Amino acid sequence: MSLTSPFRRFTRCRPFAAPFSRGSVSPVVEVVGAALATAGLYAVAVRLDYLPHPGFQLLAVPAGAVLLPLRRRLPGAVLLVLAVLTGTLPCLGPVTAATAYSVARRTVRARRRARLLGAAGLLCVLSATAVAPWFGPGSVPYGVALGLVLAVTAVVVPGLVGTAYGQQGRLVRALRERGDAAERARRLADSEARVQERSRIAAEMHDMVGHRLSLVSLYAGGLELALDRAHPELREEAVLVRHTTQDAMRELRQALGVLGPLGRDTGPDALTDATGTRAGIEALVAESRDGGIAVQLDWRGADLGIRPERVRRAVHRVVREALTNVHRYATAAHVTVRVVHGDETVRVTVRNGAPPKPSAPSEDMGTGRGLAGLRERVELLGGSFDAAALPSGGFQVEAVVPTEPGEIVAVERPGSGPASPGPTGDTASSGGADHVGRQDFVQPGRRTAEALTLAFGMVALCVLMVLGIGFVFVGHPRGTGPPPLPHIGMSFQDMARDGVVDNLAVRAAATGREPPRPAGTVGCVYPFNGATESRPDGLVVARYCFDTAHRLIAIDRFTVPLVRDAAPWEIAP
Repeated sequence: MSLTSPFRRFTRCRPFAAPFSRGSVSPVVEVVGAALATAGLYAVAVRLDYLPHPGFQLLAVPAGAVLLPLRRRLPGAVLLVLAVLTGTLPCLGPVTAATAYSVARRTVRARRRARLLGAAGLLCVLSATAVAPWFGPGSVPYGVALGLVLAVTAVVVPGLVGTAYGQQGRLVRALRERGDAAERARRLADSEARVQERSRIAAEMHDMVGHRLSLVSLYAGGLELALDRAHPELREEAVLVRHTTQDAMRELRQALGVLGPLGRDTGPDALTDATGTRAGIEALVAESRDGGIAVQLDWRGADLGIRPERVRRAVHRVVREALTNVHRYATAAHVTVRVVHGDETVRVTVRNGAPPKPSAPSEDMGTGRGLAGLRERVELLGGSFDAAALPSGGFQVEAVVPTEPGEIVAVERPGSGPASPGPTGDTASSGGADHVGRQDFVQPGRRTAEALTLAFGMVALCVLMVLGIGFVFVGHPRGTGPPPLPHIGMSFQDMARDGVVDNLAVRAAATGREPPRPAGTVGCVYPFNGATESRPDGLVVARYCFDTAHRLIAIDRFTVPLVRDAAPWEIAP
């Protein structure tokens, strides 16, 4: 459904949500907070006598309480309306700042965000300038100054802070999504590696079981021929055994035929009866030496020829995969292969030291699934597997395989754990719990710190608003200009209020040298102000005479000559 609000095209933003994913502030708390912030700013400004028309400015409290909750549905429109009202009612500054912060934080497109904040700041300046002669400082220049102060503190600064917080939040979400995607891809790769290893094991079991079933079928055929002569009545039993064996072979091939060549060792790496024995391991070591790797074999205990084939093949796979990784990524490192054959377990350890210099990157960087496959094979036999980097800079692969493994029981893992990078760049799953999505929950401490930071910022903005408003109103001269000059008919009280008062020194200087007072005079004032001035030839004195009604009836100016005493050295002895 498309919205057709007149502000929608200009102020369209992403749907608003609470600042925090959990524990969002309720609308009632927002309204109360906005009303308190506006009332606090109003009380301070009125107390300092910064705002004219205090009764009219009090309208900012209900206006902020009504408009702030609407910013969730119409964020851009509410911001523009508040910007206009802030120029007229400066006490709305905290509400406008909160709205500008919210809009900037949740507007994704940078160009749209810049237009919104720029338009809001411009409207704030224009509004303050337009109403300055009536509800503001009193003149257009000071109205512009007030609008600039409000635009910066109520729109620009909160908008920049909201932009920074919004970009940080979007970046964290993007990184979290990328990390989750990488984790899912790694888990999928590990799962595929386990499936491949199981397929390889199944193919090997097909070869072994097929060989055994072929022998059973061959022996059953011989038994059939022998019973045909000696005990004809038992011949049918031998025929049944041979047919059952053939059916089992056919069903086994059909069940494992879907695997195809997946996981099979072909060519020079094909598994033989020597696979996993000392001779087979020595052949792997010799191949690595021929490839330029310094490999040392340390075999302890008897040969593995007496052990089951699956044990020997697991040992062979561990050594071969580890040496292959060394060939790819640590060709200059020294490698030690240790096989310890005990009564209950076979411990295989392949350790390489740190190469003297970084190896050239191999063209075949691998799939990162080799170690995961080895882990699957060893754990299916009931053993343990570990692959980790060494503090010295090398890498170690260690597997413990039971000499007489029981039945294979596949255990499905809910998710692979942290990966351990090897010298190969390969990864080994540690089998830990799945931690995907843990970062979706915001830590309470972090949420509290963010709330306290924003609250402190709002208080600081309110202080800046009060200081800015005070500078503008205090800087503007009060009144309409200098007091009017005394004129005939002016009352004595008005003149005294304007600073025209009697000065005893001037009165003493004028005594005996002033002209006659006009008729009807009951008293005169001899002020020392702009009307009285000193000249080289004397002192010009202004005299204001009043009648019985204390009205000014005459303004006289006369000169009183100065008396110059002779210097001491000019006085005759």
